[in-house]
Amino acid sequence: MSYLDLLRRSSVARLLLAAVVGRLPTSMVALALTLTLREHGIDFRFIGAALAALTVSQAVGGPVLSRLVDRRGQTSVLVLAAVASSAAVVAVALQPDNRAVVLAGMAVTGFATPPLEPCLRVLWPGLVGPENLQRAYSLDSVGQEIIFVAGPVLVAATVAVWSPAVALVLTAALCLAGTALFASSGPSRFWRGAPGNAGLLGPLRSPLLVLLLVGVGATVVPIGALSIIMVSYAEQRTVWGGASMLLGVSAVGALAGALVTGRVRWKSTATSRVIVLSACLGGAYLLVASLAPVWAMVVIVFVAGFFLPPLLVIAFSLIDELAPPGTIVEAFAWLVTLFAIGSGCGAAIAGAVQDQSGTRAAAVAVGGLAFVGTAVLALFRRAHLARARVAAT
Repeated sequence: MSYLDLLRRSSVARLLLAAVVGRLPTSMVALALTLTLREHGIDFRFIGAALAALTVSQAVGGPVLSRLVDRRGQTSVLVLAAVASSAAVVAVALQPDNRAVVLAGMAVTGFATPPLEPCLRVLWPGLVGPENLQRAYSLDSVGQEIIFVAGPVLVAATVAVWSPAVALVLTAALCLAGTALFASSGPSRFWRGAPGNAGLLGPLRSPLLVLLLVGVGATVVPIGALSIIMVSYAEQRTVWGGASMLLGVSAVGALAGALVTGRVRWKSTATSRVIVLSACLGGAYLLVASLAPVWAMVVIVFVAGFFLPPLLVIAFSLIDELAPPGTIVEAFAWLVTLFAIGSGCGAAIAGAVQDQSGTRAAAVAVGGLAFVGTAVLALFRRAHLARARVAAT
């Protein structure tokens, strides 16, 4: 089945569009907030604290809200979260000089971010059938890349025409519009989680799932570091378009990876592929440390971007298999959280190493850490095979 055929299926195009629109703020709020606060003379230290409040609260809120979705369904949780998150953003836009409002607003915004990403993923099996699930996950990854390309552009355009505060308000409007379109659809309204006792740990009571999440989280450490490394690289070389051009090439690589993944019929097992792709991603980021000429660096960052969507698509399918009954939405949310933690750690590590030892050392450090993820995923494969053998006896 082609991507066009998938989009023609009932509710698929609507849900994908709604999820993209509703998730656009995740790639806009940080930039819009930074520009708004700088316009009012706020120092970078406080801006960093506000962004930290946003990031940490998102990491905490995603699994919490997703557990509620598993128990109560999608509609009420999504709508109430969107209203709370959007109201908090608007409050910050109206009072950017009030530091208490900014910190509290960012905390609420992050915590109440509607979990559209995991909600969409649990709907895919019913929308397209098991036989088309890989292609649907690939289409999902394409949407994710569009979000991170289009979001900053929307902020830039809004600031050019109006102001950074209007860009913040725009994120609230997009969150409300996308979530309303998603939550009012039939598949979302009628979806219910499988019966099951989540317990205190929820999906994390599955050791195999924890190994998978930690492995992927470690593998994506270089993703968060790429912006810092490319800015430093562009300062040392004459790069047309600067670091933005190189980051754009990486995003194009990710789009290509997502589209290709959906069309490949794999013969190897998912547990084997996830190790290979993790190693390929780490290897590509180690090549960044070569600080190659610009033409070669364009190829390197394209390849580095290419391997991320296939890795995530396989992770999606394995989570679908491993999540205990009644915890599937929360399980997908934990992947989002571990991805954010991994990439956030990458940015912090790259920044620290960059200041002390330079660009090459920063790229080597984060590229090497990706192989820690590869090692964890190798342990995951071994444990997965052992479980399969026990189940077969």
